[in-house]
Amino acid sequence: MQIIVVENYEEMSLRGAEILAAVVKEKPTATLGLATGTTPIGAYRELIRKYENGEISFRDARTVNLDEYVGLDGSDPHSYRYFMQDQLFSHIDIDLSRTNVPSGVAEDLAVECTRYTKMLAECPQDIQLLGLGSDGHIGFNEPGAPFGGHTHVTDLAASTIRDNARLFDRIEDVPTRAITMGIADVMQAKKILLMANGKNKAEAVRAMIKGDVTEACPASILQRHPDVIVILDREAAGLL
Repeated sequence: MQIIVVENYEEMSLRGAEILAAVVKEKPTATLGLATGTTPIGAYRELIRKYENGEISFRDARTVNLDEYVGLDGSDPHSYRYFMQDQLFSHIDIDLSRTNVPSGVAEDLAVECTRYTKMLAECPQDIQLLGLGSDGHIGFNEPGAPFGGHTHVTDLAASTIRDNARLFDRIEDVPTRAITMGIADVMQAKKILLMANGKNKAEAVRAMIKGDVTEACPASILQRHPDVIVILDREAAGLL
């Protein structure tokens, strides 16, 4: 595991975008595992800038997203499909038919989970971008999620709902369930890039890097992956 500590969010975003861009430049047909939330927004802005400057093209790339809220379709501004359109896809030359976000409104969520797991196995991620929950979750794999699990529907922890409430008008509006890649799906990626910033992530960062590998801290499994880069700002790295 390579640990990079930077001064602030802006530097974290620049370094993260450079790593993602390098994968696409080396392999234009790369499958990019993408994440949502506030952490990757700066990196996505930098990727857009690189595209607009002619430094990179996403024309032949494929994307697979980690998760989606159950009950929200892509037209809902709080959905992760909408987020990806708004924050990245609408600003680059990617073929939208090659972008994949699990459906939170599928008629049969179990069938959707099976479909997504199969798709991921057929198109393994060349790089998977991750954020880190304050409770150590990756994707929506909350504490206790099995390391061998695949795409599934999960109940969100109270801490996750509180963390995500900043993106909604009221905490009561935050969905309580999500469909998410499983940890085994994340771990199949050839390279993993995790970014974390802020003092509220410091304890989870410490547990992920220095703690035991345990399902109580889902991100701790990354200690067993052969190619992980972790970019932290000073506050997130404060307990290392």
